[in-house]
Amino acid sequence: MATLNVHFPFPSISSKNIQTRKPMRVFCSHSHLLPHKRAYTSVMIVPTGVGAAIGGYAGDALPVARALSSVVDCLITHPNVLNAAMLYWPMPNVLYVEGYALDRFAEGTWALQPIHQNRVGLVLDAGIEEDLQIRHLQIVDAARASLGLPVVEYTVTDTPLKVEKWVDPNNGQSTGRIENPDSLLRAVGKLQKETKVDAVAVVARFPDDDVDDLDDYRHGKGIDHLAGVEAVISHLVVKNFGIPCAHAPALLPSPLSRSLCPKSAAEEIGYTFLPCVLAGLSTAPQYVVNNSVHLRKNCIQADDVDSVILPINACGGDGALAFAHTKNKKPLIIAVEENETVLDDTPEKFEMEVVKVSNYWEAIGVIAAHKAGINPHSLRRDRVNNIRPAPLIYSNGYAISTAK
Repeated sequence: MATLNVHFPFPSISSKNIQTRKPMRVFCSHSHLLPHKRAYTSVMIVPTGVGAAIGGYAGDALPVARALSSVVDCLITHPNVLNAAMLYWPMPNVLYVEGYALDRFAEGTWALQPIHQNRVGLVLDAGIEEDLQIRHLQIVDAARASLGLPVVEYTVTDTPLKVEKWVDPNNGQSTGRIENPDSLLRAVGKLQKETKVDAVAVVARFPDDDVDDLDDYRHGKGIDHLAGVEAVISHLVVKNFGIPCAHAPALLPSPLSRSLCPKSAAEEIGYTFLPCVLAGLSTAPQYVVNNSVHLRKNCIQADDVDSVILPINACGGDGALAFAHTKNKKPLIIAVEENETVLDDTPEKFEMEVVKVSNYWEAIGVIAAHKAGINPHSLRRDRVNNIRPAPLIYSNGYAISTAK
């Protein structure tokens, strides 16, 4: 059976930053499961800032997640898949897991504890102009009043974060940094200590895009120049505090365009990208250090993952590699050929055993068969060959066949 491995290129996390909890055993709610069946769990990965044909724009992989969630019992994915600026879609069996945390989960260092609700805090960059800051606070109040989201308090960083973004010339991936990371960490620490928040949304003022880069992105070409440094920001918070975090950039509204690609259009309908972040964080699972037998019985582990689905040439991340090279139960790994990126991290480069599919239609069919306990190849013409004998073993210098 083909196996899959998921990877995210981010540093290791220190277990001292994560609370060790005694969680209640929770699965992604599946009362229809028979007593002898456990939940079928799938991981969907579309790395951010790599120009993915599907998932490289404004939440355009969300339809895939919706379809996949209707087939599996539990779907684990990350904000780049689920965030669509002002748009989002609630799915009770989907876990919203930040990319750095997903890497640690795949490696077996962290477990995921599903929760009922998080207390969400908000950090605003001091570099955001007053009018734009007011717009974001109004969006938060709208989410609290109209959606009932538990956003409990906000704070403003003590100095502007000063975000910088660029494209890595070595691989074409967007990336960047913040000049004042300590200011962000102080703000998050204040919310966690004084308000006891369980998750944090961050809004940083981003430099406005170059006109040519913006036009390419709005027309469904090139890469998202914001996404790479957004990941840097959320990884920094999750690494240091061990709680769910997601980021929404603060930008001036783009000029009106009469020619716009539908997969980029979600970012054109408001002043902020914050609503999807708040919705995702409100029920995001908590991260628990996987260091005891008790936790293994009460949280979702990497060993619980049955399948992983990712773009054909984005197989080199920490999470993907961890799933592929695990010494324990290996999940089925599915590589989608239609979803190409600017990377060249093919399965062959990492000696990953995968099932290659042309598109997400086929991928979901493979997962449906796998969940049903069916060899996916048996659904294809002439893909099942004659059964082979087991290899010979040697005893006292004589070859003995193990075949009956």
